[in-house]
Parts: sequence; C-alpha cells; structure tokens
Amino acid sequence: MSVTLHTDLGDIKIEVFCESVPKTAEVGPTSSTRSTESDYIGQNFLALCASGGYDNSPIHRLVPSFMFQTGSPASASTKISTSIWDEPFEDEIRPTLRHNARGIVSMANKGPTTNGSQFFVCFAPAPHLDGKNTVFGRVIGGEEVISMVEMVPADAKHRPQEKMAIKRVTIHANPLAG
Repeated sequence: MSVTLHTDLGDIKIEVFCESVPKTAEVGPTSSTRSTESDYIGQNFLALCASGGYDNSPIHRLVPSFMFQTGSPASASTKISTSIWDEPFEDEIRPTLRHNARGIVSMANKGPTTNGSQFFVCFAPAPHLDGKNTVFGRVIGGEEVISMVEMVPADAKHRPQEKMAIKRVTIHANPLAG
C-alpha cells in the first residue's frame, strides 16, 4: 500500500508497512462491520488519509538534518494529535523497522502508547528513536520535495518560517502505482 502526500512544495509518495504495523497503518474494517476489539487492528494512518483527516494539515515542526513533522488537523492547534479512536493508541515497535535512513516515516508521540495522528519524515538516520517511535513507512518518491522542505528556515522552536501543508492525500493499492 502507498499514499501520496500532495504538499504545497510537491508530492511525496510513501510506502506504508501495513502488514508490519497494522494498527498504525491500515484502514481496517468500518464501524459497521467491526465486531470485536481485535477488529480495530489496522486503522489509523490510512483511515485518516481516506477521511481527509490530513487535508490541509500544516508541516509545523522542522529540524534540519533530523526531520519534519505534520499530521495535526488543519483547524486545530499543532499540539493536537488525535487518532481515529479519539484517544492515544499503543506503539507497534518492530526490531526490523528502524530509523536507519533518510525518508523513514514514523509516528510522533509524547512517550509510550501516546500515538495519535501526527507523524514525521526523517531527513537522516535517527537510531536514538528506535524502540521509541513506530516506524510505519518510507518515502519512495518525492526526495526533491523532502530536500525543499529541509531548506525552509525554522525559528529557535523549530517552527518553519514559511507556511507548508499537506493539501490532500491520494491512496494507492499498489506502492508502485502512479
């Protein structure tokens, strides 16, 4: 599965690791077909993409040589990070999924089991985050856009000095699809 984030600066295509981190990544059953708590597996990121939850979401944090962060609702404070369940959900840490390269996509959190809607894209390897943040994807297109984001000046609190946002998201069934 893959998605394209259509940003103000261009498109970023992300391969989503649905099988490895199903609760974080996939859409899963709808509320009308969900029958048990275990049926919640696989819903957050793609459900937010499909519902427009990331439309007009600002890129609100930018640390050159580290990462940029996005995923708060457009109409809310950038401190808001709400999952599709309206409450935080647990981490899906996998030893094989690491912050080992530029373009790794991971959930932003405030500590264990505090995942919501916000996520970040690494500008460089960040091994200090392994075991702390759920890696759920990697950039497979739009490297030049990531480079443009990284070049935007940020203030001392890592707020970009230019407005940037995810305008909308396209979901692809095939990660290689256009």
